[in-house]
Amino acid sequence: MNVHAQPAEPAFAALSHGQERKSLLRFIACGSVDHGKSTLIGRLLYDSKQVFDDQLDALVADSRKFGTQGSDLDFSLLLDGLAAEREQNITIDVAYRFFSTARRKFIVIDAPGHEEYTANMATGASVADLALVLVAVEEGLTRQTKRHLVILSMLGVQHVVLAVNKMDRVGWSRDAFGTIETAFRELVTDLGFVDVACIPVAAKNGDNVTSRSEHLPWYRGPSLLDYLETVEPARTANLDPFRMPIQWVNRPDPDFRGYIGLITSGEVRVGMPVKVLPAGRVTRIARIVTFDGDLSHATAGRSVTLTFTDPLDASRGDIVAAAERTPAVAERVHARIFWMKDRPLERDQTYLFKLATSTATARVEAGLSIIDLDTRRAVAADSIGPNEVGHCTLTFDRAIALDRYEDRKDTGSFILIDPETYDTVAMGCVEEIDLSQR
Repeated sequence: MNVHAQPAEPAFAALSHGQERKSLLRFIACGSVDHGKSTLIGRLLYDSKQVFDDQLDALVADSRKFGTQGSDLDFSLLLDGLAAEREQNITIDVAYRFFSTARRKFIVIDAPGHEEYTANMATGASVADLALVLVAVEEGLTRQTKRHLVILSMLGVQHVVLAVNKMDRVGWSRDAFGTIETAFRELVTDLGFVDVACIPVAAKNGDNVTSRSEHLPWYRGPSLLDYLETVEPARTANLDPFRMPIQWVNRPDPDFRGYIGLITSGEVRVGMPVKVLPAGRVTRIARIVTFDGDLSHATAGRSVTLTFTDPLDASRGDIVAAAERTPAVAERVHARIFWMKDRPLERDQTYLFKLATSTATARVEAGLSIIDLDTRRAVAADSIGPNEVGHCTLTFDRAIALDRYEDRKDTGSFILIDPETYDTVAMGCVEEIDLSQR
């Protein structure tokens, strides 16, 4: 009998409980091509001891095979998983990695820097709590850096940290870092970020990545990992008014009618008055049904089946909301969009508008504009082209329930779909809701 084996289960349980209690930070790493994003994230994983032995063996072999760093390890290969990425030494696909430290859990999103793959970056940014923007000190802020910042602002990412990389190439110059920091802070002044930090690093060698670097005696701030472990992005989903887009109506027998969906914000309780939109019928919650049994209440992030005290004609695409704080119901909105296809957006074009579980046909009205990357101001335009952020007005073929994006992300964000090819051509945010037609 192995007497040392018995404490293992409680120890594992304690470790598991400790992991559950840690907060989770989802952050995206973005910036221009060759500024070192994948290398920085790979170094962060390596120095945080998040690389297993078999991964390290593969890293050594791949570094020797591709030879991009001479005899040194190429940490970008931990993230660049596609063969094309390794052969071209660029990031194409969005890479997601989970790692954990003693203080926090992380999901890091390594986004492509090449303009051709900006849509992939925008997709990753849509789920991020924080953006890590990387800039090579010798190149400074590029047009793609500015484009990424405009997209981050559009998607409501409120926390941004600038990592000024490759500081070893300028002799760890305080002035070189200061020049970029000043330009960056001026650039983001009117983009709506609530928290901005700037940190000098040298990702290849790990300077100031997980611990302070002796090469930067003039820098008094935290290392990158120290910052990521302590920053506290605001999360208010459970405090917001209740929203649940209906995904499916469940009728297993004549005596049961349930409405299935994901709670995107707020909480719901048995007996609570709710309104089903766009029809606007008011009822109360009779049951909150889950696979594990009925609940007395449920909060944002939980998928549930709701039953009502009154028979309702509700279906997929409707939104169940707190009766006293409901989304708007409208047929016309003003939106900010990021266009992703070669054929530009122009007036009088029609697309499928998909918001949460609702779909409508949308027509583009006159009055388009694009965001100038240098001034961040809207400029009148005849069209919105690939990888451009702009403004448009959309009119729907029917009334739909929605929120402004700044109020509720999940019920204020949408995509546009080409009705012929069914390709997603744009992602967008509702900025203003026109209620004059109601």
